[in-house]
Amino acid sequence: MPKVRKLEPSDVTILIPTKNEEDGIGWVIDEFKKLGYHNILVIDGHSTDRTREIAEAKGAKVVLQSGKGKGQAVAEAFKMIDTPVVVMIDGDGTYDPKDIEKMLQPIERGIAEHVIGNRLENFEKGAFTRLNLIGNKIFNWLFRFLYGVEVYDMLSGYRAFTRELYKSVELEKHGFEVETELTVETVAKGFRIAEVPINYYKRKGKANLHPIKDGWRIGKTIIELLVRYNPAKYLYFVGALFLILGLISGLYVVYEWFNKIPHDLLAIVTAILILGGIQFIGIGFVMTYMFKVMAEIKRGLREIKEQR
Repeated sequence: MPKVRKLEPSDVTILIPTKNEEDGIGWVIDEFKKLGYHNILVIDGHSTDRTREIAEAKGAKVVLQSGKGKGQAVAEAFKMIDTPVVVMIDGDGTYDPKDIEKMLQPIERGIAEHVIGNRLENFEKGAFTRLNLIGNKIFNWLFRFLYGVEVYDMLSGYRAFTRELYKSVELEKHGFEVETELTVETVAKGFRIAEVPINYYKRKGKANLHPIKDGWRIGKTIIELLVRYNPAKYLYFVGALFLILGLISGLYVVYEWFNKIPHDLLAIVTAILILGGIQFIGIGFVMTYMFKVMAEIKRGLREIKEQR
């Protein structure tokens, strides 16, 4: 049974990646400080408004990121932080700092190394546009289908990570795909994910997200990162393609055969396509099982290490 360890506010760094968040950043910092969390790092993406000045006045540590994009900011911040837990939150006031206790509970109970705040359970009217809500549901379904992991709000910006996790993830995406990459890196390295319901409010100020452009990049990232998580998954697509082509050519061969027109060569090609498709899918199943076993072994080794 996992040991329960109560986290103190000093064990936690609040990480806030920002860019032009002057309408919300002050409220976010104030709310965390009221709750006793004073280790607050604002990593700013070259804001052109008063975001940095407000954050500094509120007592947060402010760092100007060296590159561009939310993903690069998070990767840079992870190298700077060394507390047992990091809680990442957006600075636009859409997330409720009071939900931090719920976010920390799965880590305290030892049942997860990565906690995601699920916005879709309880959101304020107007917090999502219809396009954003539909897009979120599609991306979450696609992720569950491809990765076999029960995550229902993969794009949430409110997350908590243990030190072992945030020091081991390798982030390569520099934009808003960072949430997708953090989720994939977690499951690929055998860490556990938990989701908790949180509140989600309308944004204070203008949105930085571009639904179509960033949505396309997020969808592409979900598919691209299969290589990192489990390249065997691509064999399913190849196998399915072979089977479909084999079925089409097979139906044509049978149709022509009934019309007394033999297609011996095409029949051989059909057999090769069908057998090849079955083999690709079969190998994919075996490799997928092996990747799952490897993830379990990694997790087991970490648990043994923690018990020593």
